[in-house]
Parts: sequence; C-alpha cells; structure tokens
Amino acid sequence: MTAEIVHPEWLVETAWLADHLDDPSLRIFDCTTFLRPDPKTTYRAEAAIAEYQAGHIPGAGFIDLQADFSDADNRYRFAIQDAASFSAAAGRLGIDAQSRVILYSQTSVQWATRVWWLLRCFGHDNAAVLNGGLTKWQLEGRALENGANSYPATSFTARPRPQLMVDRADVSQHIGDPQASIVNALSVEQHTGSGGTHYGRPGRIAESVCVPTAGLLDPETGAFIDMAKISQAFDSVGASKDQRIIAYCGGGIAASATAYLLTLMGHQNVVVYDNSLSEWANDPSLPMATGS
Repeated sequence: MTAEIVHPEWLVETAWLADHLDDPSLRIFDCTTFLRPDPKTTYRAEAAIAEYQAGHIPGAGFIDLQADFSDADNRYRFAIQDAASFSAAAGRLGIDAQSRVILYSQTSVQWATRVWWLLRCFGHDNAAVLNGGLTKWQLEGRALENGANSYPATSFTARPRPQLMVDRADVSQHIGDPQASIVNALSVEQHTGSGGTHYGRPGRIAESVCVPTAGLLDPETGAFIDMAKISQAFDSVGASKDQRIIAYCGGGIAASATAYLLTLMGHQNVVVYDNSLSEWANDPSLPMATGS
C-alpha cells in the first residue's frame, strides 16, 4: 500500500495508534457528523457527540465540525471560518504547533479528512488520518471507553494558506482548462443527475469528472482500498500530477477526502471548492451538466 504514498506521516494505522495511546504529545479526535435527510435543507447536520460518548478510542476528544471549525455566520453550514476563529477553536481543543493530531470518523473518512484539510489550510501539517477509523478499530476488537475527554487548552497561531480553498470564481475560470481537472467526489448517479441526493439543480459542474469517495473505501472496514487502485482511479479520469485539481462535492466534505488522498500521493496543486454544489447548483448563472 505504501508504494503510492509520498507522505506516509499523514496516514496512521490502527495498530500504530493502539501502541501509542499513552503518548502525551498525541491529540486524538473523533470528528464525526451525521447527515440526516431533510426535505427542506437536503441534509440536517448533527454532531455525533452522543455516539462518541457511548464509545470512542481511549483518550480521544471530540471535534464538532459545525460548532468548532465552521463559519457560524455563513449561509453554507460547513464554510471555512476566518483565521482568528479557527485559532481560538483549535487552542480551546488543545491543539498547538507541537501537537501530533490524529483524526478519525465513526462513519465515512470524509469527516476526518475535512478537519485534516482545515488544519492544513491554517498551517498545521502535523496531523494524520486514522485508516479505517472507528469501524476498523472495532472490527479488530480494540478497546473503547465512554464518557467525554478533553485536552488542556493551549494557544494555536494560524499560518493561513488561503490558496487551498477556492470559490466559484476560481472554479469558473478552470472549466475547460486542459491544465486543470475538476473532480466530483459524489456518486456516479449524482454526477449524471440520474439519482441520489441533489443540492439544487441535479447533475455536475460542467466538464467535471467523477471519482466517488465511497468507491475508494473498503465497504467492510472503512479503510482506504489499495493506494495503487486509488491512483488508477484518478488517472483514469485524467487527474494528473501536472494539473491543478479542484475537488468538489455537495458541501466540501467528501471533496476533502479527494484532496487528502491526492496530497498524500504527492500531488502539489490540489484545492477544495468549499461550498461546492450547495452554492453552484443554486446559481442558475453557473453551468451544469447531466447525463453520462
């Protein structure tokens, strides 16, 4: 699996974490949010705090993506916040420049990768995603604890990298650009407009390609499939290392898994369209496409 990984420090395995739970430099966090179908808002986002308290990796704290690491005043629920707000939240959670942060999800890895991408956006590169998250941890019979944990508050100083998160103007400029690939992380059915949840107009950003995040995960363990196969999936749609890769989805969450994986494999020009189809599909002036 490691043959395709350029940055192994950003992915940890359950066995490694089990052996390092007593490391005082670690800051382990469950990052899970549940998306509940809602006919008025597409999804209702609920932090998985109760589930975390019922059973989590020993010592882990909890990150509420909406409450801790999103802009509460933005119309889009997961929009990136400003540097001062992020710094305050990270410090409150116990993350500073020296922290080795380990992130996991109870469900899809996309919640952990979203937090990983946000940390990267604000200059913290010493974070890793737990491969397989809580699903794999439990399948291996590893210990859980209940209740809630927190780390001592500290000070976090952001070093913003605004170029890692883009808006619709940037996406618009790259439609049809041979030096760029716009990659949809949603399902093929959502991409073609033939089924699944829509975020406004059905379909995809015009001239974008599709590599579903769900297809990059083992359905039993939640771990990433073989990295060579993941690399092939991106290669097959023309997303190459010499291009600018713009990842999108419904609201910038599944797209963070795309961005994380490509960065893990050494792509150096990867960005996330933060509000994704929640914004794009509701603006009739922006081009969309349906069909295969």
